[in-house]
Amino acid sequence: MTTLIAFVVALGLLIAVHEYGHYRVAVACGVKVLRFSVGFGKPLLSWQFKNSPTEFVLGMLPLGGYVRMLDEREAPVDPAERHLAFNTQPLRARAAIVAAGPLANLLLAVVLCALVNWAGVEEPKPVLSSPVAGSLAERAGLIGGEWVSEVAIGEGEPSAVRSFEDLRWRLAQAALAGNDMRLWTARDEGAAGREVTLPLSELDVREADAKLFQRIGIIAPWTGAVLGEIVAGGAAEAAGLQEDDTVLAVNGRQVVDASSLRSQIRNSVDASGSGIPQTWTISRSGHRMEMLLTARAERVDGEWVGRIGAFVGAPPAMITVQYGAVEALRLGVVRTWEVSWLTLRMMGRMLVGDASLKNLSGPLSIADYAGKSASLGWTSYLVFLALISVSLGVLNLLPLPVLDGGHLMYYLWEGVTGRSVSDVWLERLQRGGVAVLMALMSVALFNDITRLLG
Repeated sequence: MTTLIAFVVALGLLIAVHEYGHYRVAVACGVKVLRFSVGFGKPLLSWQFKNSPTEFVLGMLPLGGYVRMLDEREAPVDPAERHLAFNTQPLRARAAIVAAGPLANLLLAVVLCALVNWAGVEEPKPVLSSPVAGSLAERAGLIGGEWVSEVAIGEGEPSAVRSFEDLRWRLAQAALAGNDMRLWTARDEGAAGREVTLPLSELDVREADAKLFQRIGIIAPWTGAVLGEIVAGGAAEAAGLQEDDTVLAVNGRQVVDASSLRSQIRNSVDASGSGIPQTWTISRSGHRMEMLLTARAERVDGEWVGRIGAFVGAPPAMITVQYGAVEALRLGVVRTWEVSWLTLRMMGRMLVGDASLKNLSGPLSIADYAGKSASLGWTSYLVFLALISVSLGVLNLLPLPVLDGGHLMYYLWEGVTGRSVSDVWLERLQRGGVAVLMALMSVALFNDITRLLG
């Protein structure tokens, strides 16, 4: 139920803001707006303010919306009101009305990001877990436990890292752009550190997914190798392990953190699916103990992996990331621009085949993310709304005939040539635009189903 409510609220808000952008600028340009609708189909609710010509409607299907303006191309217009029709407005006014919807979504993203930055959010400290074996991070000499104070993308100037989420965002930006990243790391916050270069330009980046961070080698913040809940009947219980036990070593090899311990557990079975006995050195209530544990094999993605039936890892150390009002607003603008540009770059790379179409997400994934972010708290939900709002704004600015960007493309033609696009070409372009949009939606829906079933 949380997922459904979060999805409907998100969709309704983003559509309403988009259509309000069209509506507000249309009214400012002197265009008569007949109907403002959030949703399609049979009206569930409608109202009209006193002395306003606009009917406000809430439709049955919350999958879009529209602003219906007085227009001679859609119905006969009283000569006395011809100056209020959309089609009689100068080119700059029509372009402003069309562009206002996507720009309203981008403005909403700025406001949401600024609000989160100003209110503050608890995020993991930028302390690295042990790197994935064979990854770029391991080859660069990272071992885990390093505090990242600054990073620089390519030859750019270094900038401070506020949290682990901030670091992950910078990593994703650099990797997708094909730039190396320099990290300034230390064993403790404020201590003297060293510079480490991650050769991200070596990566063949086609998908922005969890596998990308696996290849980079930086997946999660540092957490202690502490056992949480023990599952009844599992290998951990059989070995005599208890909740809050701290694992110091496995087969005499020091355990750096929870990430390295999980890796050793996964690899503690052979190719036939048999568990390999391990000697664990643990600390329990200040006492050092040794225990023999044999993990149980489980088939995952066609491979045998070890499982012990216990939660591994303590909560990461957290830090409050908060800014003043002016800085929060500035960072909101910066983050909205960065996400917009990254979205455009990924779309361009998908168009030429340099990035996989698996990066496209549809309504099922959006609903799933909405529910998950809502369950994590209001700040996570606002960040989710901001990201989706950016995506909606950028998508609608694409030069596809059925989208706002397509209409702006027509106006560009009109501005350059001095004449509007002919009705014949309008019909052809509309049909082509619908075909392209339906194909993209089909791919996105297929990706959704594949992710959910996988």
